[in-house]
Order: sequence, then C-alpha cells, then structure tokens
Amino acid sequence: MKILLTGTTGYIAKRLALQLLEDEHELVCCVRDLNRIPDEIENHPSCSFIKLDFLNPEPNKIPQDIDAAYYLIHSMSTSSNDFEDLERQCAQNFKNLVNATRCKQVIYLSGIVNDNSLSKHLKSRLQVENTLKSDHYALTTFRAGIIVGSGSASFEIIRDIVEKLPFMITPRWLKTKTQPIAIRDVLAFLSGGLDKEELYNKSFDIFGPEVLTYKEMLLQFAEVRELKRYIVTLPVLTPKLSSFWLYFVTSTSFKLATALVDSMKVEVIGKPSNINKIIGVEPVDYKTAVNLAFQKIEQNAVVSSWKDAISSGRFNVQLSKYIELPNYGCFKDIRHRTVQDETYTLNKIWSIGGRNGWYSFNGLWQIRGYIDKIFGGVGLRRGRTHDNYLEAGDALDFWRVLFADKDEKRLLLFAEMRLPGEAWLEFKIVKNQLYQRAVFRPRGIWGRLYWYAVLPFHAFVFNGMINALINKK
Repeated sequence: MKILLTGTTGYIAKRLALQLLEDEHELVCCVRDLNRIPDEIENHPSCSFIKLDFLNPEPNKIPQDIDAAYYLIHSMSTSSNDFEDLERQCAQNFKNLVNATRCKQVIYLSGIVNDNSLSKHLKSRLQVENTLKSDHYALTTFRAGIIVGSGSASFEIIRDIVEKLPFMITPRWLKTKTQPIAIRDVLAFLSGGLDKEELYNKSFDIFGPEVLTYKEMLLQFAEVRELKRYIVTLPVLTPKLSSFWLYFVTSTSFKLATALVDSMKVEVIGKPSNINKIIGVEPVDYKTAVNLAFQKIEQNAVVSSWKDAISSGRFNVQLSKYIELPNYGCFKDIRHRTVQDETYTLNKIWSIGGRNGWYSFNGLWQIRGYIDKIFGGVGLRRGRTHDNYLEAGDALDFWRVLFADKDEKRLLLFAEMRLPGEAWLEFKIVKNQLYQRAVFRPRGIWGRLYWYAVLPFHAFVFNGMINALINKK
C-alpha cells in the first residue's frame, strides 16, 4: 500500500515508519523541515518526502494515489494560548488535503477520553477526532493510555523521579488510576489496523492489562531497577506547585510539566472491546514494558525520544533558519588545533554531552544547567538519545543539533538555554585542522553584558574542550 505518514520526526511516527517499511509498504512522509529527515529512512527506496506544514498547507502537495494515511501530529508542550484552535485547524487542513486523494482509510492515535472531567489536551484530542471524520475516507481511531517505552515522555519522567529520589514527597495526583501500554503494542495496533474494513469509522481504546496508580507505577519501576523507594503523598501541593516539582526533578520542560499535571488529574481507564482479538495483540504488563525499554537503552538502540521533538525546547522554527553561522553584530570565540587522529576526534565530537560530559570543567557546565533550570530553561537534564550518534534535530543537553555530518566533518549546535541573545557552537575539521567556533549574537545591552561576564571562563572551558577533542588520554 502507498501510505501518507505525518509527524515523521515525532516519537511514534519515526518508529512506525520503520515497522511499515518492514511490512513492505511505500511511504510518503510529511516533514516541516527537510533538514530533519531521520537518517534511518532518508535513503530508503520505498520512502519519499514532502515538505508540508499542516497549519499553512500548500494545495496539491499530497500525491493523489495514496491508499491510507496516519495522522500523528500533536504537541503537548505547546505554549500557544489557542492550542485547541490550532489543533483543530491542523486536523481540518489535513482532512481537506486527504479528501482530494483516493485515500480509503485514515488512522489516528488519540488518548483515552472516558472520564467525565477531561484535561485541556484530552479535550483537544477528542476534538481532533471529530474534525477528522469524513465522508470521503474511513477513520480508525486508537485511543491509548500512558505509553511506556525507551524515550517516551512518561517513561523518562518516571525514570528521572525513581532514580534520583530515594524518598519522595509527591502531589495527590499520584493516586490517579491509569492503564499504561508498551510502545511495541501501540505500534502493533497502528500497523495491524491498516486496511481492516471491520475497523472503519470506529474508535478503540488500547491499553495494558493492569490498572495502576501513578504511585504504583513509580514503585514497580523501582522494583525493576532493584531500588528501594519511599513515597508520601500530600494534598496541599497545588497544580502549579506540582508543575514546578515535576519540572525541577525531571528533564521535562515547564510547559510539558504543566500539561502533564493537568492530564494526570484525570483517570485514564480504557473501555474493553474485541480489538486485541481482531489485530492479534496481547499487550504486555507494565514491568515487562519497562524491562523492554531498558534493553533498548542498554543496547544504545533507542529509535526516538520525546526530547528530540522541537517543542521540547525553546526552538519552534525550521532548523534551516539557523544552519549558517552569522557574522554581523556577533561575538566569537574561535580556536583551532592540528588533528592527530581524525577518527578519534570525530568520535569524541559525536559523543559530546549527555553522560559523556563536555570533556572540560564539567562542574561549570552543570552549574550553567542549574541556572538555566532556575530561569525556566531546559537545563542539562535532557541529555542525549544516543551516546555516540547524532542527527539534525536531536536534543543535546541544552543545545539543539542543527547539522551533523561525519562525512563533511561538521557538527553545529544551537543553544536552547535561557540567553539574552542567540548562540551557536560549531566543530569542523578542515585540512587536518579542528576548528571550534562559539558564536553569540547579543540582544540589546544585556546580551553584551552577558558575553563579557562569561568571557573569562572561555579561556579555560573552551580551551580545555578543544584540547580534549584531539588529545588521547
């Protein structure tokens, strides 16, 4: 089948694309930025790519001969005040474009919406589902509970809490019940629901076999990791305080923390149906899902992560806008060294940040991360998805990868920490010389004062970093 895939660079779609290609389908992948095509599928013979923003779509962009489409566009962490209107507009534009094709089926991944009091984001999910309904194609909706998998937001947040806090004083929403589901089972439902007429124009809740509170999820996660944890819940923590608690303890942004707290007050319990039998899926339990996630992490085989979504940081535009280093009105710190072993240096560059650190004065980098968190930034806790692999769009601590090409021997990062201006960090090897460029474009007088305030630290931080990149220990 020829399938249109939206949200190609997102957590779900990136994994689903690999599954659909394995099933020998032909994919037409929609991306907002052609610089962010995932490496795993970029050169696949059964993949083609179209640049398309469904908030500002161009007519006749989608091929007429598609057989089915997946609608996987969503961002919990948007800061827009008219979030629901934008979601509805995006869905309406998608429907208008798909209505002009021969598409027979659209598959949409939503959230379980059975509680009488829905959060803002679950209401939006239901609104999108109603908007997508069409007389031209059949809509199949899978409504999922909390998704558990390597790199998923819920998994990484629980991991942060459990592994960092032996004793927890937590908000009352930890008593809320939910039905978590493994990412592998979500993908099985999404791929298995394709071209099944008995699923046309129907919605199904998909969920794991257990009903758990968030507190039970934390404790079971701790059991899997062989950690002893103690949890006390307090009714006095308001939603705002809960959001701050989640933000400072975990790697999440404050926007996402606020959205999650709002959603976690709502019970997510699925309605039984025969969907497991129709598709032939028996969802695994929560502990098994956690174990499977850690197998991927230990193998350094995490396919996608919520942190790599553009909305996880301050970036909200196309990467191409920042891909060339600016010159006018900028401060620069440029250093270069002769490369002794090019392969060693490139591998060190591609492994920078995350658990590997920044090779020089890591304590100062951590202090900068804490300061960033205090002022509402992303901090260092996002880390990186892979220990030694990078591609455009990846989150890297408080940086965003703009360009990463080992053949061109160039890595370019853009700062997402709180700054009175814009900052880039580039590593590039030219004719056996490693060039390390830090470029800062200040915004007003505060930007200039900031540069001169941190300038004394550059002499040893940046100098130590470039030396570490060329010198074997």
